[in-house]
Amino acid sequence: MAEYGTLTSDELRRKKRIKLAIYIAAFAVFQTIVILVFALTVMRVKTPKVRLGTNITFQNFNTGTQASPSFDLSFTAQVGIKNTNFGPYKYDSTIATFMYQGVTIGQVTIPKGKAGLRSTKKVTVTVNVNSNALSSTTGLGSELGAGVLTLNGQAKLSGKVELMFVMKKKKSAEMNCSMTIDLSSMAIQSMICE
Repeated sequence: MAEYGTLTSDELRRKKRIKLAIYIAAFAVFQTIVILVFALTVMRVKTPKVRLGTNITFQNFNTGTQASPSFDLSFTAQVGIKNTNFGPYKYDSTIATFMYQGVTIGQVTIPKGKAGLRSTKKVTVTVNVNSNALSSTTGLGSELGAGVLTLNGQAKLSGKVELMFVMKKKKSAEMNCSMTIDLSSMAIQSMICE
C-alpha cells in the first residue's frame, strides 16, 4: 500500500507540473498576442497631414486689367496639422511658399509647435502675394479675364512623433494645395490638397 500511495503522489506532482506548464504557456501566448496587437496599432507611427483650410478671408485684393494684368492680395488662412498618432507631433518652424505657375509670389512662416495625440493643430497665417516676381503675364491676363486666379501652396514640416514618452520617430509632413480664387466674390472657388 505504501508503494501505491507514493506512486499516486508522484503522479499528482507530475499532473501539477503539467498544469503549471500549460498555464505558463497560455500566459506567454496571451502576452505575445497583446504585445503584437499593441505594436501593430498603438506603436505604428503614421505621417501627419498638413492642409490649407478652405475658410480664407481676404483683406486686400487688387487686380489689374486684362490689358495690364497684375495682382496684389493679402489673405488670412488656417493651416491644419492633423496628427493621427497615439503621441504628440512636435514640428519645427517652416516656410510655406505660394506660387503662380511655378513662380514664387509669396511666403509665410509657420511657427514651430505641437499637435497633440490624435488631434489637429490649427495655425492662422496671413499671406501676402503679388505678381511682381512674374516675368511674363500672358497667361495671367486671360485668367484674370475669366474672373479667376489659381495659386499653389507648398510646405514641408519636419518633426518627431513621441510615443509613450520614450520612443521618438522622425516624420515629415508635406502640404501641396492648389486653390482657385473667384475674383468677383473674393472667395475660394475650389481647393485641392494632396
